[in-house]
Amino acid sequence: MTPSSDLSLSEPLTHQQIFRLSPLIRITLLLLYVALTLPLPFLANVTQAPVPPLWLAGALALGAIALYAVLCERVILDDQGIQVTYPSWVPRFWRKGWSLPWVEIQALKPRSTGQGGIVYYFLSQSGQGYLLPMRVAGFAKLVQQVQAKTGIDTADVKPLSQPWMYLILLVLTLFLLAIDTWTIWTALSLGLVAP
Repeated sequence: MTPSSDLSLSEPLTHQQIFRLSPLIRITLLLLYVALTLPLPFLANVTQAPVPPLWLAGALALGAIALYAVLCERVILDDQGIQVTYPSWVPRFWRKGWSLPWVEIQALKPRSTGQGGIVYYFLSQSGQGYLLPMRVAGFAKLVQQVQAKTGIDTADVKPLSQPWMYLILLVLTLFLLAIDTWTIWTALSLGLVAP
């Protein structure tokens, strides 16, 4: 890929710039997890499942924490390079992150996903690939900074999914959550489930 002729659109990185996962994506995925798992302890109680409802609720709470940890991904850009990190409370065995100096980046390679989308990998001088985070808020600014620092043309790099997709998923998730809440409330009021 050739360097862009207009790198002046991007201001120099005199300090760190932090890009976090889009709030719309975080909220949608967390609510979807809640909507899908909320009824399970109540179902375990009604069906007298071998797993006690309290244990199931505890396991689901740990799953929610693990999901939240993944959704705390941060992309940090500075004059030296790009890095993907997680908060210090996230165990490194769960999510490690990575960092790559600007001088090590030789290309940005597209790859097709199983669902027909396109993701991009930074290709380092050693040939190792690093996935470009594509669900961050301010993605256009992120790729603009990548172009300014590497000279790689990023004009064709677009986010993996559009905000309207997550808005539709959020609306459907809220609908599912309302049905879950009504069902649980009805079961509790009829005495079908012990509180």
